[in-house]
Amino acid sequence: MNVRQTSKRSVLAFKRSGFSLVELMVALTIIGILLAVAVPNYQQYVVKANRRAAQQYMLTIANKEAQYLLDNRSYTSTIGAGGLGLTDPPETSGKYIFALSGVTTSPLSYTITATASGGQVSDGNLALGSTGAKTPSNKW
Repeated sequence: MNVRQTSKRSVLAFKRSGFSLVELMVALTIIGILLAVAVPNYQQYVVKANRRAAQQYMLTIANKEAQYLLDNRSYTSTIGAGGLGLTDPPETSGKYIFALSGVTTSPLSYTITATASGGQVSDGNLALGSTGAKTPSNKW
């Protein structure tokens, strides 16, 4: 082989080493389709995980209320200091606002509410009553 043929082959090899515009557009289209499916599924997963953390904390509040009832013969309307002594877990910070409402002495009852905030608003609010009633039922 002479020098001219060798340089011609290396020029052809160089031209074939990249992607064509069509190949690049096909790859970008596939990536776009995958992202269009994956991102909403991930967002739903995050919302459900945040909801589970809120539900777990609400059950903790309910357990503390039961203990408070045994110690004081009434329920408290305060989750934090001076009441149950609980602080909101960091997993729910900025996602839910917790409150005790409907605290009555006759009959003894209360309702724990978790009001969705921030990115969790689309999921809606949660409630747990002293009788174990959970609303909305499709979220529990």
